[in-house]
Amino acid sequence: MFSGIVESLGIVTGLFNEGVGCRLEIEDELVGGSVKTADSVAVNGCCLTVIGKSGNKFEFQAGPETLSRTNLGELVVGSRVNLERALLVGERLGGHFVSGHIDGQGELVRIDDLGDWQDYYFKVPPELSVQMASKGSVAVDGASLTLVKCDADLFSVALIPYTLKVTTLGFRKIGDKANIETDILAKYVQKLITVHENLNAKF
Repeated sequence: MFSGIVESLGIVTGLFNEGVGCRLEIEDELVGGSVKTADSVAVNGCCLTVIGKSGNKFEFQAGPETLSRTNLGELVVGSRVNLERALLVGERLGGHFVSGHIDGQGELVRIDDLGDWQDYYFKVPPELSVQMASKGSVAVDGASLTLVKCDADLFSVALIPYTLKVTTLGFRKIGDKANIETDILAKYVQKLITVHENLNAKF
């Protein structure tokens, strides 16, 4: 479980083909200096398991499901990635509950430049947008953000200068894909509503 508060920007230092999957090597002083094998780390919001480490470098394996549903398959050596270690019990929760299980991808289709601040607009499938509401929460590449505008296939977030500086979002361009995880509470509410509607339809 994660909070969506990005701790560090790591650098991809190695990508190794492993048949249908790949092995991903990342270097970061903060995270690399503290994680150990079998720890969970959110990489661009995707929960991965550390399979090995050496110094500040640590490795993960990503299978075909992960590569097809997330933007990890688009990484190259030198890419920046958002990193967050798993939550510790008793720590402050600054963002919202983030599972690290990516629901799909959004495409950055518009940027409103407001000086140091920027509003980003992402196009998403309707099955994701239905789980979004203005002032609710969403994780974009693992960063916990507050939803501003929510339409049938589009949502927007307002990014403060700090977020643009310390996450990959500050490097995003129009057309880039981002990993999206909707609020876990919204998933349960939608499930309950769907079950209720189906039951009513039978009687």
